[in-house]
Amino acid sequence: MQDIIILEEVYKIYTMGEVEVAALNGVSLTIRKGEFVAIMGASGSGKSTLMNILGCLDSPTKGRYCLEGLEVSRFSKNELAEIRNKKLGFVFQSFNLLSRTTVVENIELPLIYSKRISKREVDNIYQIMQTLGLGGFQTHYPNQLSGGQQQRVAIARAIINNPALLLADEPTGNLDSATSADVMNVLCDLNHKIGITIVLVTHETDIARYARRVIVLKDGKVLSDTPSTIPLSQISCETTP
Repeated sequence: MQDIIILEEVYKIYTMGEVEVAALNGVSLTIRKGEFVAIMGASGSGKSTLMNILGCLDSPTKGRYCLEGLEVSRFSKNELAEIRNKKLGFVFQSFNLLSRTTVVENIELPLIYSKRISKREVDNIYQIMQTLGLGGFQTHYPNQLSGGQQQRVAIARAIINNPALLLADEPTGNLDSATSADVMNVLCDLNHKIGITIVLVTHETDIARYARRVIVLKDGKVLSDTPSTIPLSQISCETTP
């Protein structure tokens, strides 16, 4: 199985006056294609910094980060932007949808940025919408949707470019428990049935249980890296409209 992510002795050091603070302190890990990994940790543990580096939004102070065989830790800002567009999908807590733009137009934004709009790509948008329970909402605007539906639109937008890696940063943080379960079932389904590699940042144990592997950070280091203790048969992976 192919390695999607390889981190070797990654540090992220911030200078505050005369004091250096290591947000990441020698993190090494490997994530393989098709894995669903949750990253947990208390505030200040380094999980957000790690997510920023995995998402090519920031670079390590030192250490090595390879994404699909590319050593992106050495890339320029422009090269990192290209990698984000071509290889990564992002889902955030706040949805980040354009309020004056329809559901279809929100989903197709990455295709416009990468200049890939074609009939086949448009057909793929509608197929993904059906898969995520969004059929019939093509011309709706974000304020006409529930929180769970908005997050499904954000997920559709994140996967429309067929990314190598989907990064979800507290994707249920603005949702109630029932809607959170629906959204996590969507992610679970995408991972198990389609094989999308997912890295999820969360501070909630009940959300992390949907992953098949849980990495816990503390003080910028990997405290533990263990398989999920929840049998796959006990995890609901059915998307609901």
